[in-house]
Amino acid sequence: MKVAVKNIFAQTMADAVGEEFLTLWENLGVRIERIVSHSHASPEGFWYDQENDEWVIILRGSATLAFAGGELIEMSAGDYLTIPRHLKHRVARTSGETVWLAVHLK
Repeated sequence: MKVAVKNIFAQTMADAVGEEFLTLWENLGVRIERIVSHSHASPEGFWYDQENDEWVIILRGSATLAFAGGELIEMSAGDYLTIPRHLKHRVARTSGETVWLAVHLK
């Protein structure tokens, strides 16, 4: 087996719009994903309603998450939180390039 070093900030598309998703590692119990958001907001009326808990940290940039109960959470580089399964949420906004690390528990 050959071991290769990769960089979490590599290969982002600076002029992209929306979001880019890249699975970094996955097994039967967990999926680790890099998300790059480019001045992104979830479509109006759209809510994530995930089957599993999700832990996210912002590595670069900033974002606002909106929750179905009306709560808004502002996040900056270094901020992290756990989103319990079935807690409806959406991305209200992100900065020009926001890099997230998301851990999805299965």
